[in-house]
Amino acid sequence: MGAFVWSRCLLSLQVILLVVVPLCLSQEGSDSVMFLNPPEVPEPVYPMEVQYSCSKPLVVHVQVLVSFDTGNTLMIFHRWWPCVPGPNRIRLVLLHFPDWLVYHPDWSINESPWVLSCLLRSWVSSSAAAEPGRTPFASAVVPLRVQNPLSRPFKEHLLCPSWDTEIRWTVFGDRWQCLKENEVSSLLSSLYGSTGEHFGITKTLQPFRNEMLEGLRLKAISYPWCAFSIWVLLEQPCRDRLCGLLHRIDSKANYATPTVFLTRTGQLHVQLQGEDGHSSAFLSPFIMPLGLWCLLRLELKGRLGSITVACIDGQKDPLVYSSEHMFSVAVMLDDTDGYFVVGGGKYVRGIEGFYGPVTYYRTRIPSLDLQELHLPQPVRMVNFSGWFQACQEFKSEVDRTISNSSHAVMVQRGRCTDIYTTLVLKAKTTSSRAECGSFEPLSKPQRRMVAKLVKMLYKQKGIVDPEAIGRALYSAVLRKLTAHGSVEVINRLMPSLLQAGCLGDNRALHLSSVLYSSGLGVKKQPYKAWLLSLLAAQKDWRLALLRLGHLHHVGDQTVPPDPDLSYAYYSNIAKQTSADRLNPSSQQTFVESVFLNDEETLKAQTNTNHDLFHWLKLQARNGVADAEQAIGRMLFWGQQGVASDIQTAVRHYERGATRLQDPVSMYDYAIVLLTGQGVPKDVPRAVAFLKKAMDQGFAPAFTALGWYYEQFEGNYERAAELWEQADLLGNPDAAMNLGVFHSQGLYPGQPADKVKAYKYFLKSAQRGHINGGIELAEIWSRGIPGHVPRHPSDAVLWVKWASEQNGYLGTVLRKGLNAYLQGNWFMALIYYLMSSECGFKAAQFNMAFLCEHSPRGSLNSSFVTQCMLHYYNLSIQSQNPTSYALVKMGDLFYEEHTRGKRDLSAAVEMYREAALKNDPQGWYSLGLLVQEGVRLPATLLSQLNLLQHYFSDKHTLLTTLYQRCRDSSSDEAHLPCTLALLAAHLQSLQTLGQSTVKLLGAVAVAVATLSFCKIIPAILRQRSASGQQNSTPSEAEQPTEQEGSSGV
Repeated sequence: MGAFVWSRCLLSLQVILLVVVPLCLSQEGSDSVMFLNPPEVPEPVYPMEVQYSCSKPLVVHVQVLVSFDTGNTLMIFHRWWPCVPGPNRIRLVLLHFPDWLVYHPDWSINESPWVLSCLLRSWVSSSAAAEPGRTPFASAVVPLRVQNPLSRPFKEHLLCPSWDTEIRWTVFGDRWQCLKENEVSSLLSSLYGSTGEHFGITKTLQPFRNEMLEGLRLKAISYPWCAFSIWVLLEQPCRDRLCGLLHRIDSKANYATPTVFLTRTGQLHVQLQGEDGHSSAFLSPFIMPLGLWCLLRLELKGRLGSITVACIDGQKDPLVYSSEHMFSVAVMLDDTDGYFVVGGGKYVRGIEGFYGPVTYYRTRIPSLDLQELHLPQPVRMVNFSGWFQACQEFKSEVDRTISNSSHAVMVQRGRCTDIYTTLVLKAKTTSSRAECGSFEPLSKPQRRMVAKLVKMLYKQKGIVDPEAIGRALYSAVLRKLTAHGSVEVINRLMPSLLQAGCLGDNRALHLSSVLYSSGLGVKKQPYKAWLLSLLAAQKDWRLALLRLGHLHHVGDQTVPPDPDLSYAYYSNIAKQTSADRLNPSSQQTFVESVFLNDEETLKAQTNTNHDLFHWLKLQARNGVADAEQAIGRMLFWGQQGVASDIQTAVRHYERGATRLQDPVSMYDYAIVLLTGQGVPKDVPRAVAFLKKAMDQGFAPAFTALGWYYEQFEGNYERAAELWEQADLLGNPDAAMNLGVFHSQGLYPGQPADKVKAYKYFLKSAQRGHINGGIELAEIWSRGIPGHVPRHPSDAVLWVKWASEQNGYLGTVLRKGLNAYLQGNWFMALIYYLMSSECGFKAAQFNMAFLCEHSPRGSLNSSFVTQCMLHYYNLSIQSQNPTSYALVKMGDLFYEEHTRGKRDLSAAVEMYREAALKNDPQGWYSLGLLVQEGVRLPATLLSQLNLLQHYFSDKHTLLTTLYQRCRDSSSDEAHLPCTLALLAAHLQSLQTLGQSTVKLLGAVAVAVATLSFCKIIPAILRQRSASGQQNSTPSEAEQPTEQEGSSGV
């Protein structure tokens, strides 16, 4: 450490010399020496002119010295010559600098120790010694600027590499060469809406691969020389004692350097960790302003910490606050130990507001020019300030309208003005209680709907607030969308949607966002869509959190993929999903993956008046346990189109438990008795049913009974014993509970063990437990030092899966499916657009399917193509894509819809994936490509078990593909595949005689006719049966226009 500090002091001293000797000249009497054209940076060869004179025979010296971070100094150049007394003379000196100081390290130029400074000096003395002595007759000193080794140019070598170098190139490629690394780390390159909860962005850093940078980082651990830059906009003050802005947690789960909190009073709390593990902190004397984008800059220079806040307020000069503090402890900063957190984390809540880019300068402190301070590019493009200004103006108009309307109504009724109106009237100088004019609508045409709603709400309720107006405005927009049923109306309704969002309706913000993102009915504006989603997500709206999690997971033209940022959003909605499932409500519906091309699943959709539901009820009355379970499940969770009715579901649970002694029903009934959902809580009766179900070997009953012993009796031994038994039976809840026990140190006789807990969470997640997936993802997002590495990409997949079980998403999906089943294509398109932008696979497929099968003239043809391409492509990114989407993507690639040209390789890949699923259309499409002369690659044929046909003739491969098509499990594909196979055989017979071809053609026609006659009646009988089944629905099943509207 001492050598490192001394080197920094030496560098500072050299800078002082530069200031003190601006003319690079010192002289005594008539002895002088001066550099006329010194170089700015080291160059391979530099011609430099030296002017000198002397009063007696002396010696002139020119020398270059280099100092390293190790504390050593090296002389790399030295020239001297005799000086004859006389007037000033000029001598040309060719300075030669070594390659390791001039060029980027490569296969020939080795890395050198880190260079701190380079000095060019000259002196006049009486000897040829390499040192100037104590009193030189004249001297001159010029410091040269040394570039970072990785920023220097590469040398164009004129020599051939050696034999061993060529071998290394062949074996290792460029991996053995000096690695290009940026010492600037981006902790956040995008924007993040922070809700003020325990969610944030986790980042870990790795050691530098470059030896020079890593050496510099290691030396700076005990003497940090770095800077942090944070863009932030505070919406609300901190509600807790401390709120997280940026902090680091070390491997021992302690706060480490740096930790920056916002206090309840608005000050900044800056905390650093010392060598002995003790921390030291200070408070800023200034308060962070609200509603402004601010750059927070933290600089660490050893023990000195300085913090600067510069806030941009429109076109004015930045508001600048600054403070510095000398810490009493030796500050430590090992940035590879533990992890950084932007926002809230496991131990602290985050701020309520927005983050812009967050940058960490690991080994240097760049200069900060406050006069040239500008908002970062993402903040400018999203344009927060424009939205906030327009929204505030609109809110002011609404407040005036509310106050005027309220005052007029109260005067007419002879009553006093309510408190809200009184406060508004006092705050608005334009309104006066003495004025009793009639209600006047807002002046702008697109705001007249608001004025009408204010008047209507006052007549209905007598009092109104902006949030109620926003909700009513959103409902009015949905009613108009349903009534018009066309894309043309969307553009006219967008102002009303944005106004509803401004007044606090997050549903309106989400709908506006997805419309701008897709370009449905409006001009596509991705940055505006991003802004609206950020506004809703910052208010903790579930669908907006889902959309941003998906956006940062896959990326798009505005933002690159960022798994850590995606995890921050998904982890929030995943925790909400876990809580929502414990509190069922009418606003939630069970999430079901229903694809609109799946006729069987569509037929299984029902309601309480449907024949299928009545048949299940009849079966349940006749003692069929499976039917009783199905009815209870549908009513409790709202599945298969049945509205949620918890009380009725509980009655079915009770009947299955008491009359049928069904272990599943006994378990379900016991759970609602334990929790008091839809029935008064009765713990003793619940335990009795659980014991009966357990006696029948029902694994969930073991787990629930263990939970009873833990929660009600505090018997951890018995609880753990039951959970171990249930875990052996593969129960996910048991594995989850055992993971919690080991994590918190509650397992009897064993200390807390995070690794054991991780293994149980992993088992629970793999068995389909939502909380298990959440806990597993949390471990993978941070890792367990020495045991479990970080898996941020896998962590995102788990919280994404958990988030997509959210009941509020299920409600939107169900509305889309109901609209489709009722024949309302347009509203189905709207609802599936809202859910597809959240990243749900089935919704993405259905959105593309609706675009593909849109009514003639309802959508622009280019939009249809882009819609299919975008959403079918997103749907096949999942682990198990549908073969229908794969074939459609292949068709789009084939039909020149991507990049304006045909992409046969991509089309072949899509058809291959479909064929591997034994989809007949995949085999058929591959056959068509072969028929057109496309040569299928050997790797593809190998994956299809057709490699033996790679060198065969085209006819053999073609007939094999059509045979696979014919032999697939699809009855509908049998006839076209058979005809294609016959056509291929006929085509191969063109080389035979004419009479032979005619004979074989007659035979082929006969075979085709027989096949047709055999298959078509079977298909007709099947369709006739299904038609009779659905041809006479009951009156309750037939949707009316009024019912369709009320559902929306």
